[in-house]
Amino acid sequence: MNFNGTLPGQIIALFLFVWFCMRFIWPPLVAALAERQKRVADGLAAADQGQKKLNDAQVEYEKLLNEGRQQAATIISQAQKRGGEIVEEAKGTAKVEHARIVESGKHEVAQQREQAREELRARVAALALAGAEQVLMREVDKKAHNDVLTKISAGL
Repeated sequence: MNFNGTLPGQIIALFLFVWFCMRFIWPPLVAALAERQKRVADGLAAADQGQKKLNDAQVEYEKLLNEGRQQAATIISQAQKRGGEIVEEAKGTAKVEHARIVESGKHEVAQQREQAREELRARVAALALAGAEQVLMREVDKKAHNDVLTKISAGL
């Protein structure tokens, strides 16, 4: 083996190979690695941003859920309050209606009482006239007079 002739040729071939690799092969490899590194970094940033958005959405969800619960509680309390008001209004209306019905009943009873009195007066007057007529038709005799009055009072 002769080192004298092949060693400089091998060194020149090595330098040519390194120059060729650095000129034509190394830049696309570095560019591909840089692109890959950039995509991985962008993916990690997007994942972090997505996680942040997820956390923000979770916070917003909890906030909206609490607001909804508060609104539901407010609506329920308003409905209960309104229900109580309606019941109170109904009680008031019922009391007024009751008073009106009682007053109407009292007025009707008074009218019927007055009508019964008038009918009774008319009957008593008719019976008195009938009794007087019978007394006058008969002789004025004390016993007959008492009999007639007894009959009249039995008719009342």
